[in-house]
Amino acid sequence: MQIGQVIRKYRKEQNMTQEEMAYRLGVTTPAVNKWENGNSYPDIMMLAPIARLLNISLDTLLSYREELTKEEIEAVVKEADSRFKKDTYEETFQWIKEKIETYPGSKMLIWQLATILDAQRLVKNIPDQEKYDSYILCCYEQVLESEEEQIRTYAADSLFGYYLRKEQYEKAEGYLSYYSEQNPERKRKQAVIFEKTGRRKEAYKAYEELLFSGYQMLSMIFNSIYILAMEDNDIRKAGKLVDKQQELARLFEMGTYYEVSCRLEFATANKDVKNVIDTMEKMLESIEQITDFKESELYEHMNFKKTEKAFIQEMKNNLLKCFQDEETFGFMKTDERWKKLFIL
Repeated sequence: MQIGQVIRKYRKEQNMTQEEMAYRLGVTTPAVNKWENGNSYPDIMMLAPIARLLNISLDTLLSYREELTKEEIEAVVKEADSRFKKDTYEETFQWIKEKIETYPGSKMLIWQLATILDAQRLVKNIPDQEKYDSYILCCYEQVLESEEEQIRTYAADSLFGYYLRKEQYEKAEGYLSYYSEQNPERKRKQAVIFEKTGRRKEAYKAYEELLFSGYQMLSMIFNSIYILAMEDNDIRKAGKLVDKQQELARLFEMGTYYEVSCRLEFATANKDVKNVIDTMEKMLESIEQITDFKESELYEHMNFKKTEKAFIQEMKNNLLKCFQDEETFGFMKTDERWKKLFIL
């Protein structure tokens, strides 16, 4: 069903005449007639008001048009880029506007074309750039109604960037709700807003939390790749990854325990007795400073829970118990240094 047929169907369901609809939308009756007969399409800025008036969603209003394929979208975007090189901004703007009116159901296409319009007017320093604001913003807002979270996030990112550029920080902050709570970009952008609005302590804290969680994520990733390398018997690569884990702990100021503990499994797998014992001793020596990262200047604005001494002692006892596991460390049972670890 084409958009004109959709408009006619739901207009009649509302018991509304073409004249009444035209009056309420601020357009002429012939314009509504042309829409319904398929002789023209509503301007993109009229889509949301039409949907509200007919008490339907934009998806219902635009249901006549299927989403374009990735290749089709790329072709349109490529042509837009080409037109910007040979035509004026206004000429290309009008061409893009026609394309969006032709494919109003393709949220990805609308977002990409709106992004191009937004960027090109800045790059080319177009006079009276502001006159294009309402149209570009309307495109972004329409894309926010996409059923796909990723596309909604793209639109929210564009709107955030626009209002940040305009120093309208409250409006920019409002679009952060479109980001998943798990998306680190949400926290990073929130930190930017804190910074721009003078909330410096909150900005520091947000950035520091990103640093801390970044270490944890990177450490897990390095360890996962290390496991793959060991399973593939790629000892050289596995050793390099262990070195990187140690450098990572040092870079993020996690403390000695985290710098040395990552070497234990690799040394054990290679039955490298000296390195196993060296690592065990350093782990036991540094266990009481395992939370030293809490004192690092990198995380000075974060709030950490106090670590009880009993918890540290329990960790030490568990380490000693682990180090005595004969199935894992039985190859060292004749080593005197290993035996001395368990002498109280």
